[in-house]
Amino acid sequence: MWTISEDSFDPRKQHHKETIFTIGNGYLSTRGAFEEGYPGDRRATFVHGVFDAAPIVFTELANAPDWLPLPIYLDGERFSLDTGTLAYFHQALDLRNGVLTRTVKWLSPSGRAATLTFERFVSLADPHILLIRCHVTPDFDGAVEFRATLNGNTDNDGIAHWRWIAQGRLLSPPGPALSVAEARGAGGEGGVYLHNRTRESKIDFVSAMRLVGVVGNLISSEFWDVENAPTLTLKMAAFPGKTLIVDKFVAVATSRDAADPVGLAVKHVNRIVDWSAAFESNAKAWAQEWERTDVVIEGDDEAQIAMRFNLFQLLIAAPRHENRVNIGAKTLSGFGYRGHSFWDTEIFMLPLFTFTAPHIAKNLLDYRYQRLPAAREKARANGFEGAQFPWESAGSGEEVTPTWVPHFADRNKLVRIWTGDIEIHISADIAYAAYQYWQVAGDDEWFIEKGAELILDTAKFWGSRAEWNAEENRYEYNDVIGPDEYHEHVDNNYTTNRMAQWNLQTALDALDWLMTRAPAKAAELVERLDLTEARLG
Repeated sequence: MWTISEDSFDPRKQHHKETIFTIGNGYLSTRGAFEEGYPGDRRATFVHGVFDAAPIVFTELANAPDWLPLPIYLDGERFSLDTGTLAYFHQALDLRNGVLTRTVKWLSPSGRAATLTFERFVSLADPHILLIRCHVTPDFDGAVEFRATLNGNTDNDGIAHWRWIAQGRLLSPPGPALSVAEARGAGGEGGVYLHNRTRESKIDFVSAMRLVGVVGNLISSEFWDVENAPTLTLKMAAFPGKTLIVDKFVAVATSRDAADPVGLAVKHVNRIVDWSAAFESNAKAWAQEWERTDVVIEGDDEAQIAMRFNLFQLLIAAPRHENRVNIGAKTLSGFGYRGHSFWDTEIFMLPLFTFTAPHIAKNLLDYRYQRLPAAREKARANGFEGAQFPWESAGSGEEVTPTWVPHFADRNKLVRIWTGDIEIHISADIAYAAYQYWQVAGDDEWFIEKGAELILDTAKFWGSRAEWNAEENRYEYNDVIGPDEYHEHVDNNYTTNRMAQWNLQTALDALDWLMTRAPAKAAELVERLDLTEARLG
């Protein structure tokens, strides 16, 4: 049981299906929108760490320039499921290798019929490359035209994050990026690149594309220099029953990856030898992932496919290649929560990686460690000590929970959001994840250098946040929100209190361990974090 599939097309459910059929590789994910494009679809590609400013929610993952567009014309008629007659539809996501396949049989309004199959994947072996293969089997004599575009005119629910910077050509055989003027006369041969930049965060995003005719007789090829939407076209001869095959190869890179993202994107797109080689390397990389991650459930096929689907969703969001990002509550599959990270990562997601892929777990925890300065500043601003991690975190590690949001039923009313102020259990949740990783992975070096500090500084926060109740002769945590999020301004929520207690005790145990195993580091932390004898009790 490895395949998620559907055998009918219902446009009313398309947004939901776009989420279900998301593909990714831990660097980026692309929703399952169709290559030909439709009004109202929520097509999106999200790249880890590419945030830009947004009203109310502070910052959000910017919907990247769209690499998918590949409309097809059958003797001049555009293939589209909202016209003509759909005789057959099947879409399937192979969880074993992350390949999404869609096959349709379509009759155009004028009576031309064709079977079209689209395959796509984003490589797990090379996270920068993205590929589409299209098969078209016509039942008519004439021509089939493929139009491949890189579209920089994307948005997040109406918020445009991208500025157009430049675009140009890649000549054949694979060579450097050229301006349109330098490449004049090349027709549709070679490739194109598109360079965009986020408006506020100034992150550069470059996509490079080649369009390759694999099977079929070429009639013509063209390059259309449309600003922010460079396009390559291939027109091929159509014969009844003769299948045409065209590949769209894309590579993407950002200024977070390299000082020269144009050069990096061009280098990666030029590395794509052919579909088969890229397919095999991707399949091999996925086989290695499943070897260490798969959970086998015997006797219940529904549970088995559900388990693998959920594992797949985590695997395609897992940052294997860097430690500057985290996994948002909606992973990279949609616009929900704007790509912000919550406690979900440490409590619900990270244990999978702790037990099966410790290098990924360490990357996620490094993200939190790097943002300790922001957590300390949040605690200080709230009148506390130590490290108070934000309820919602994005690029900087500052609190990005909105304070007020419009009411879902009446947009003229505002609703106060308290989670960023008083849902404080997240600090202990992060400490718990750090401790669990250390215990499971046995990574003493990481714990000495980073993990112990996470636990000690969050414990320092809990010590300063506690309130003494003389009447009950105890410390309390009042005015909090527990993990259900719906009960606000609660005193002594059990989960919050228990996690705080655990954090405080574990900090003492960790310091005792450090004093024995790494006394110099223990002394350094005691001094730097001001862990006085009075504070340690």
